[in-house]
Amino acid sequence: MPPVTKTIQHADTDVFAAIAHPVRRKLLDMLAVHEHSVKDLAEPFDLSRPAISQHLRILLDVGLVSEYRQGREHRYQLHAEHLSEVSHWVQQYERFWHKRLDALGKYLEEQE
Repeated sequence: MPPVTKTIQHADTDVFAAIAHPVRRKLLDMLAVHEHSVKDLAEPFDLSRPAISQHLRILLDVGLVSEYRQGREHRYQLHAEHLSEVSHWVQQYERFWHKRLDALGKYLEEQE
């Protein structure tokens, strides 16, 4: 069986692909503070609202955000628990960081 290649078309099924784009990471950062409308989310970017909506659609598809209507606005909320797959993946590498930090600490102590 040939290896599966992840493309932007697969971003809607893969949390890692969804967070790979810097605009989507910034959107998640903004939503981590509080919920926003598309208008508010689009403001800091030099992108159209439809472009922001496309990024939000990918985040919706992987479950990282939810959407609801409030009057005429679509509002978005973060669902950070869906980042657990990313967290588990990163945790397996933390032991390498701890070893290097411990070694750095020992080196700095020896230099004093």
